[in-house]
Amino acid sequence: MTDETQTHEKLAGGFARLRSTLRLLYHSQAPAARRFQIAVLIVDLAIIAFFVATPLLRENPSFLWIDYSIAALLGLDFIARALASTDVLRWLRQLPVIVDVFILLTLLAPTIFFNLGFLRILRLWTLSRSANVWRPLRQRGLGGYQDTIQAVINLLVFLFVVTGFVYTAFAHGDSGIAGYIDALYFTVATVTTTGFGDIVLPGTWGKLASIVIMIIGISLFVRLAQSVFRPNKVHFPCPQCGLQKHDPDAVHCKACGHVLNIPDQGHL
Repeated sequence: MTDETQTHEKLAGGFARLRSTLRLLYHSQAPAARRFQIAVLIVDLAIIAFFVATPLLRENPSFLWIDYSIAALLGLDFIARALASTDVLRWLRQLPVIVDVFILLTLLAPTIFFNLGFLRILRLWTLSRSANVWRPLRQRGLGGYQDTIQAVINLLVFLFVVTGFVYTAFAHGDSGIAGYIDALYFTVATVTTTGFGDIVLPGTWGKLASIVIMIIGISLFVRLAQSVFRPNKVHFPCPQCGLQKHDPDAVHCKACGHVLNIPDQGHL
């Protein structure tokens, strides 16, 4: 066996161990892995806070340094998650991953994607699709609130995406939108169909945008109301028909009648 072959085998073995370690850190329930996942979640929430405040910080001299630093963090996390996946190509085709790639591009080229920077808040939506977020909640008996929390997150993401769009596309025109707070005020007033009329998007495109905002906003509010007032369900796939959600005390599946063995909330 040549030295070159031995070196290649060592590199391959080291790469395999790295992937195995990352897989354990991102997906295992071991105490060390949980601490790592919590640390990643805290960093993600701090990054999302920066994304929300981005329109107010763009003029700050240190903005680009923070922007590129966050790009480096997200890039490392993206590579680590790719290595931790069992099928990288399948993982890359998932919608949350595609959104994360776009967010990373807006961070690496903030001047090119300046007008699309408001879409970075979609990181909150992709984060809400992560199993690492919901698993600890289920273990603490809060899994029944997942739909409600998800509905709140969907509404918040929509509000901030629309606010960013309105601020980017209509600020400093005849709309009366002079700053980001004005755009947020208009968005909330439109989504809730309050329609004070003191700020109105100009032109045909402004009217069409307002119509779309109202329709989607009402739908999200209805979805939130449904998740709040309907009985809580637990996530427990039926082994026979695959129905995902059941009443916490269900003995039989509503769809097929199969006998269920749903654990206590604290063990879901």
